[in-house]
Amino acid sequence: MPFTRFPAKFAAAALAAASLSACAVDLPPAAYSQAAMQDYILAAVISPARPAEDVARDTARKPEEIIAFSGVQRGDVIAEIAPGGGYYTRILAQTVGPEGKIYALMPAFFANQPGGLDAINAIAETYGNVEVVVVDGYDAIALPQQVDLVWTTENYHDLANREIAPLNAEIFRILRPGGIYFVEDHAAPGTGTSMTSTLHRIDPAAVKTQVSSAGFVLEAQSDVLRNATDPHDALPGDFDGVSDKFALRFRKPL
Repeated sequence: MPFTRFPAKFAAAALAAASLSACAVDLPPAAYSQAAMQDYILAAVISPARPAEDVARDTARKPEEIIAFSGVQRGDVIAEIAPGGGYYTRILAQTVGPEGKIYALMPAFFANQPGGLDAINAIAETYGNVEVVVVDGYDAIALPQQVDLVWTTENYHDLANREIAPLNAEIFRILRPGGIYFVEDHAAPGTGTSMTSTLHRIDPAAVKTQVSSAGFVLEAQSDVLRNATDPHDALPGDFDGVSDKFALRFRKPL
């Protein structure tokens, strides 16, 4: 079933959002009210189509708050970098709705592994607005259109192990003017990029510098995933607690 029906309590918000979309063809995403989008996001998060193992991670990942902060809108076209098992792919697909699109950008490395694309291909078969795109490198992304938002969660640090400037330049290219670049990752304050390949963390200040150097403007940052008890000296899964994470929303200038 590609899209789950809204519970009855979301029907009014869904109708309101639909009527807004009819007159918002040439308007910015802000044409959707915050309340209407919150209902779409919540409906996606509580969808019975989501697997139990994903739902079990919601307390730590706080998808409702994160997607609301990111600026995702109904009808958006999103490029998701390295979606892994599709935790966010499912929620984003439901949030943007059938008029939206998710390009799941998978590295060729996974495509070359036996069964490497099985999980994401299964999601694409379930959600009609998800398309899997295999890329040799994220500095050469071939899409049929510019996108409204580029999404990366918990993997920017891996991307930073390569030459990051061409990658961020490519993301700038594939985004429409005014589009959003959303980055969430495990934090290692004050370390620059020295921990990206060892502890799989990155200094948020380094991300801000790198992305801003590509022409983006930092629009907002969220503390919803911050954890002051994280010692920042271990792999995210190697200590008793949830890793300290940062969330940044960048904008491509008009």
